[in-house]
Amino acid sequence: MAEIVSKDMVASVHYTGTLPDSGDEFDSSIDREPLTFLVGHGQMIPGFEEEIMGAKVGEKREFTLTPERAYGARDEEAMMSIPRSQFAQLEESAKLEVGTQLVAQMPHGPAPFTITELDEENVTADFNHALAGKSLTFSVEVIELRSATSDEIAHGHAHGPEGHHHH
Repeated sequence: MAEIVSKDMVASVHYTGTLPDSGDEFDSSIDREPLTFLVGHGQMIPGFEEEIMGAKVGEKREFTLTPERAYGARDEEAMMSIPRSQFAQLEESAKLEVGTQLVAQMPHGPAPFTITELDEENVTADFNHALAGKSLTFSVEVIELRSATSDEIAHGHAHGPEGHHHH
């Protein structure tokens, strides 16, 4: 039986992601190792998995995801005004300008954000994922498929090419 992308398979894929409006590439695995993930366990954005379900090794698929099926709509609540004084220690290393991406240390861990506005006193930080609110086009080629080990299924993620733990 030919193996196809389905739940509890470990899929290795090469992909290129572009923005449909501009055609700009935002991510690609082509010059790197293929992306390996356990299918059906929420490791990937939802639409990505849905669209490659049923694909065979060597098959190429291209699809465009609406924001809802990718990184979600932009959340206006994720915009925050931060007093410039909090960036004092950064001034030297990072020039504060619109479009700069920085990481804030939040109670729950590091949170990346993009500066969207600046004035004398405040910096407006956008904590939305950089691709939130955008439609994304992916071109995906399935490189390799194997059944996940029971261990991987229990942990909900792939453990590398042969299913072994990497410590």
